[in-house]
Amino acid sequence: MDATFNSDCEFTPLVKTLDTFCFGCSPTNPSGLRMKFLAGTDSVISKLNVPLHLCGWKNIVHGGILATILDETMSWSTIYLLKRVVLTTSITVEYVKPVFAETEIISQGKVFERISEREAVMKAAIYNSDGELCTHSRGTFRLFTPEAARKLKLMSDDILTDFEQFIQLS
Repeated sequence: MDATFNSDCEFTPLVKTLDTFCFGCSPTNPSGLRMKFLAGTDSVISKLNVPLHLCGWKNIVHGGILATILDETMSWSTIYLLKRVVLTTSITVEYVKPVFAETEIISQGKVFERISEREAVMKAAIYNSDGELCTHSRGTFRLFTPEAARKLKLMSDDILTDFEQFIQLS
């Protein structure tokens, strides 16, 4: 990922219709991050402020929370850009600069490499309000068609039906 955030394209909001109570993206999880995503031509971003109760030291966001933001960003990037149901296989994170709570940050995810129809490597980064790189990651994701996810019972039918509608609109 780039050392500074530079948006050369317009981003449009991704509309999620079914609430799964996800810690990362659910608007109704009172303890969650409530991430909202926007899509560009080759990446997905989220702008958010992490609350103080998710800090490690004083007002520095806990590293596990940053890893969650990166994982969620890579997942939504995979869902939107590759049109697949995903499960994280592995993730590595490098912490470059502290991220402070209650200040706007931007997370951005991109496809790094499509290994096969069933696997992709993604990258994500978190930038502070000055656009400086603070944290970045690389993750491997298993990809599933909705039919394969149903067969494997990875999630409920209502979530998969919502997912199918989402990818048709994207």
